[in-house]
Amino acid sequence: MKKYATVEEYLADVPAKERAVLKKIRETVRSVVPQAGEKISYGMPAFTYHGNLLYYGAMKNHLSLFPGSKSVVKTYRREIERYGTASAGTIRFMADKPLPVTLIKKIVRTRAAENLARKS
Repeated sequence: MKKYATVEEYLADVPAKERAVLKKIRETVRSVVPQAGEKISYGMPAFTYHGNLLYYGAMKNHLSLFPGSKSVVKTYRREIERYGTASAGTIRFMADKPLPVTLIKKIVRTRAAENLARKS
């Protein structure tokens, strides 16, 4: 697995179609939680906000969003299923059928609230 030092370096290595979708996820998370930090973790881009917020990345045959919370995936399962497949903590989807911004915003708000509640 290639090692990346920055999110920009990671995104530059992703094909254009997939990169555009990942950049949209990045912009959306930043719009909901502008104070979130960014890092590379587990070889992919990640956001932090009072702990790990979520991870996202391009895999060989799909894109993934990792909310880091089984309850979030369960809460939004019906909305997620129409865009791809979900496992306990992973949402898989295709670049030509990306997750809608409204769903990403809901997931980010829920994760941020979980992290804040855990911190309190």
